[in-house]
Formats: sequence, C-alpha cells, structure tokens
Amino acid sequence: MSLGTSPAQQIGKEWRRILEEYRLGHPDVTVLDPPDAILHLRNRQSMLQCVADMNLSDSYGRVGVPKQLVIKRDASSIPEAVNEAGLRLPLVAKPLVADGSAKSHELSLAYDQNSLLKLEPPLVLQEFVNHGGVLFKVYIVGEAIRVVRRFSLPDVSRRELSKSAGVFRFPRVSCAAASADDADLDPNIAELPPRPLLERLAKELRRGLGLRLFNLDIIREHGTRDRFYVIDINYFPGYGKMPEYEHVFTDFLLSIMQSQCKKRALADQY
Repeated sequence: MSLGTSPAQQIGKEWRRILEEYRLGHPDVTVLDPPDAILHLRNRQSMLQCVADMNLSDSYGRVGVPKQLVIKRDASSIPEAVNEAGLRLPLVAKPLVADGSAKSHELSLAYDQNSLLKLEPPLVLQEFVNHGGVLFKVYIVGEAIRVVRRFSLPDVSRRELSKSAGVFRFPRVSCAAASADDADLDPNIAELPPRPLLERLAKELRRGLGLRLFNLDIIREHGTRDRFYVIDINYFPGYGKMPEYEHVFTDFLLSIMQSQCKKRALADQY
C-alpha cells in the first residue's frame, strides 16, 4: 500500500527540478555536487551504507559502522525488533532524517528494554561503542582533508549499564564549543586516525557518494588502536569550525576553475 509522497519529498523533487532547469539553461555554471547525491545523506538509513559496503581493512586500521536498525513506525515493536536484530544495549537513537535542522541532531541514549518504548520513530538505532569520550570530525573539501577532535559521550561501563535505566537525551555533542584539540587527553584516545587510512576512506567516499563537500564523524573503539567506526556523514557542514577553512576552500574553488579552463581549452582545439 502506498503512503503517498511526504511534504519533504515533494520539496526535494521541486528543488531538484529547479536546479536541473537552471543547470541546463546555464551550461557554463559548475555544479559542485549533484542534488540526488546530497539527498542520499539526508537519510540515516542510507547514509552509512557506502561505508558498510567497503572492505577497508589494511595495516593502517579497520573502518566500519556500528550495528544499526531502522524503525519507521510503532514504538511498541522496538524491543522485539532490537532482540531479533541482536543489538546490544545501550543504543543511540537518531532521527531518520538528517536535514541539518536542530531536531535532526536531537539524539538519545536508551539504556534498557523499557526505555525503547519511549522513543519516537522514525529513527535509527545504533549500538553505542565506547570511544573514550572523543570523536574525530573529518572534513573533506575536494582532495583536502582536515581533522579536529571533539568531546563526545563518555564511555558506559557494564556496571553503569546494570544500574542505569530510561532514556538520556542529549543535544548535539560535536559543536565547536566542545573542542578537544587543546585538552589534556590520554594519548591513546587523542591520537588521530592514521593519515593514509583517512586518505583512502575519503577517496572511496568521494567516489561512492559522488560528493566533494562533506564531513565524517569517526570514533575509535576504546581499548583499540586500529578499530574505527563512522557514525555520521554530513553534507556541507559548518566549515567555519575547520582550521584554515578560508585557504582550503579558496584552493578548492581555484582548482575547479583551473580544471574547467583546461577542459574548455582542449574542447576548443577540436
């Protein structure tokens, strides 16, 4: 049975139609990233699939995604669905739609089975991975890669889990005010992911997503040195929080302009 087209889907279609008409009417305008590829990241059910499909395991480390489950309706079915999927508590609950709004960043941590009934679908449930309370924001601007540390949720011990219950709601945890770059951290927690691993990951995602302007939220499993998880991908994030963003962005736009000029020069020769 069809549920029809939602207002958000209608807006998305209209947005794409307008941009496509503009592109066709102005062939000299460069489209940095295609609208369809951008919309792919608005859905947390699909945004991490590209990472999950990768076989990114080598001497520099392993990259995957936390085990997750999509719940589109009926909160009463969540405990059974979680059991069938074999997910372990605690679980991070994220809104299914990631549209950059404040609501899309309203995350929750569910500690027990009863708390799952208090969640509000549609949402994505992700297994919480202890990561030392630090995440890495990896900014991609074309070929450029920049990494910053951000404070995140603290680890949850088995003892804490056995004594905790309910749903803990928390705001966006990776904001600029939560910078961990200058904090006195355990070196094993603060160490950035290996550069070669990030370069390969960025290359595969640029190709797989068809995008050039995005960032990744990456965590390292606590107690390991080489086990990483991508927990979110955001299109055109707040680049003002990225070190030297002015120079990086200027170089990116300049490289695109130079590439377009070369293509036109070659076309004129023929």
